[in-house]
Amino acid sequence: MNEEQDYNIGISVKTSFIPEQSDPDNERFAFAYTITIKNEGDIPAKLMTRHWIISHGNGKVEEVQGDGVVGEQPYLRPGEDFEYTSGTILETPIGDMMGTYHMIADDGIEFDADIPHFALTLPGSLH
Repeated sequence: MNEEQDYNIGISVKTSFIPEQSDPDNERFAFAYTITIKNEGDIPAKLMTRHWIISHGNGKVEEVQGDGVVGEQPYLRPGEDFEYTSGTILETPIGDMMGTYHMIADDGIEFDADIPHFALTLPGSLH
């Protein structure tokens, strides 16, 4: 490979609190997150695995790893995007998540796309 390929996966996140699946009296706070993954590079790539780090407001940290996202391993050509919604349960009204998607490009190069750190907060819990 003479010229350097551009492996660039853009990731944006929107979050929401789900009151109907939460039970604050029993330390259960449900959040949904919608993620858009866009291939902003110049070579097609497939999302193979995910690795999440989920932090609760009480100091508890969980790691979640697995194949794909929502049962899929999306293949993204340059300019294409994939959006999905998933969720998590926290023990506290405030927490955060971050992680990586492990990708493999059509030329066989494997790389990680960083999922930006994002907060999960119960509405009205921050001043």
